Amino acid sequence: MPDKKQVLILCTGNSARSQMAEGLLRSDAGDRFTVESAGTKPSTVRPEAIAVMKEVGIDITSHRSKHVDEFAGQDFDYVLTVCDNAKESCPVFFGKATRLHHSFNDPAAVEGSEEKRLSAFRTVRDELRGYLKTFPRSN
Repeated sequence: MPDKKQVLILCTGNSARSQMAEGLLRSDAGDRFTVESAGTKPSTVRPEAIAVMKEVGIDITSHRSKHVDEFAGQDFDYVLTVCDNAKESCPVFFGKATRLHHSFNDPAAVEGSEEKRLSAFRTVRDELRGYLKTFPRSN
């Protein structure tokens, strides 16, 4: 089998969307891709993201929020941005990487009851999985 393609998934906080996308792509296509995620302003992995990923059998409890600078100088085949802010501030040091963008709503911005927040995270998780099933593709 040829070498795995290297993928970096970027978002602002590296707390929800990019973390869920990393877990999904590793789970669903880990035989084809080596996957990392990072943020332009990293924070912490949201407990709601961990919870809704567990619902589909994917454990991201060991994930940590990383700054995009941790990956400076590394070669990636794909850089996937999953929020508009990350797309706009995406560093230029990823060289020959194919850049793909698809913006997903920020579930961390949803306020209200725990069930309402979890519902938002489930929706984004499912949208990410649908999008990543046909990855790579261009927008």
